[in-house]
Amino acid sequence: MQALIKADFRFPGEQKVYHGKVREVYTIDNDYLMMVVTDRISAFDVVQPRGIPYKGQVLNQIASRFLEATRDIVPNWMIDVPDPNVTFGYRCDTYPVEMIVRGYLTGSSWRTYSAGAREICGVPVPDGMKEHQRFPGPIITPTTKAEQGLHDEDITAEEIISRKLVKEDEYRKLEEYSLALFKRGSEIAAEQGLILVDTKYEFGRRNGEIYLIDEIHTPDSSRYFYADGYEERFQKGEQQKQLSKEFVREWLMDQGFSGKPGQEVPHMSDDFVTQVSERYIELYERITGDNFVRADITDVQSRIQKNVTEYLKNR
Repeated sequence: MQALIKADFRFPGEQKVYHGKVREVYTIDNDYLMMVVTDRISAFDVVQPRGIPYKGQVLNQIASRFLEATRDIVPNWMIDVPDPNVTFGYRCDTYPVEMIVRGYLTGSSWRTYSAGAREICGVPVPDGMKEHQRFPGPIITPTTKAEQGLHDEDITAEEIISRKLVKEDEYRKLEEYSLALFKRGSEIAAEQGLILVDTKYEFGRRNGEIYLIDEIHTPDSSRYFYADGYEERFQKGEQQKQLSKEFVREWLMDQGFSGKPGQEVPHMSDDFVTQVSERYIELYERITGDNFVRADITDVQSRIQKNVTEYLKNR
């Protein structure tokens, strides 16, 4: 059973490739992108040494489902899915910010709040809140979109506009789209007994129009709670049962790793890697309501090369 850790492809019309933490993005004929979603897993902005079988397929297929389900809200970059791990779409000029939408006080926002902060990215947060408590309404806490190898940084809407990272009218449109996407994602999750807790969206421009780009509502970009038992666990002050990669972060922190300089990345055992893989598959089945069909991963590299090459030649 292979995990796709290193992607080294040669595609027809390929002009350049961007190596991200999890994705390899190939520019095709200067106007399109072929996004290969690997099985790498990143936490605290550090790519872990071991890959997670089927993780890339899960992320790619969840994202494609949600991109298709939100086209009526905002145009998006996706054209087709030529392989379980690959999406083909339009190249857009990317906005240098990520739109983080939070419905609940949890994860990094809780860590910030419990340290005494009552404002996150310029957004006031009420006093007296508890971990995993729902906000009165979803809030947007944007970050910068860092260059490769650097960390994203929290930023306020006012700073984004004053620094001219995004024009004010366009930024307000990004906020509008983000809240509408979060509402749609929450509704779809609720149908499957899940709560969409928080997520991130990325946008770009193409021919003067705003496009939704990259992945949406996947366990790498989002956090989900199980709706069943949420209130009871919250009232008791217990941790929520969740489907996201936050449990990987928590495991790493338990091993003494939080991404700080000089820290050694802990080894993931075969059993733990299998657990992580099954958690990703579980989320796919819970959020889509469909059984996950495991692709052949005896030789993932060759499979992707063949499928994508044939797709591009036949376009």
